[in-house]
Amino acid sequence: MTCRVVQPLALLVLLVLLAPCAELSAQPRSDADRYDDVFRKATKRHFGPAFDWRLFKAQGMAESNIDAAARSHVGARGVMQLMPGTFREVASKNPELTRIDDAASNIMAGVAYDRRLWEAWARDSVETDRLPFTLASYNAGRGTLLAAQRTARTSSLDPRTWANIERVAPTVPRWRHAETLGYVRRIAQLHGQLDDRGRVMNGTTSARGRRAR
Repeated sequence: MTCRVVQPLALLVLLVLLAPCAELSAQPRSDADRYDDVFRKATKRHFGPAFDWRLFKAQGMAESNIDAAARSHVGARGVMQLMPGTFREVASKNPELTRIDDAASNIMAGVAYDRRLWEAWARDSVETDRLPFTLASYNAGRGTLLAAQRTARTSSLDPRTWANIERVAPTVPRWRHAETLGYVRRIAQLHGQLDDRGRVMNGTTSARGRRAR
């Protein structure tokens, strides 16, 4: 099944344009690029060949700076910072995924989980905002975003548009909204720093704030 990302990508491009611009040039292949083939394969399998695989690389950069050994204080692991329970659930339907600490399996599972969230938002978001809803759910959980939609509804706002979710976010109980909104924007920024081959361009900063050289 082939999915198109033209409209959702346009929203991320607008977010990137809000950031300061720099004179950029292509970066030689680095450690951050070593899993590019896995991101390409995972994207093609779960989203189709027309979907921009660099979005998920940018997500991996935001999650772990493409560090297969990364572990969070809450137990999330690997490049895509998956919780063990989430990995097991995804792997139960994809038996070729072996271990959460295997980089390829971790990335494949993360993109598969993105696909599940993408499908869940097909009816609950406008098409142009489907991508930020998907990424935000990856970070905060779909239930949190559904709660935000209920808050928007009570304020007579269209709950299916991302701008309205951003508007009501500070009033949603028990949601670390600044983290989630920053996460979506960070992925947009990192995606904008990748050239056509998916390599970080000179003049930009890495996921950990270091300038690319």
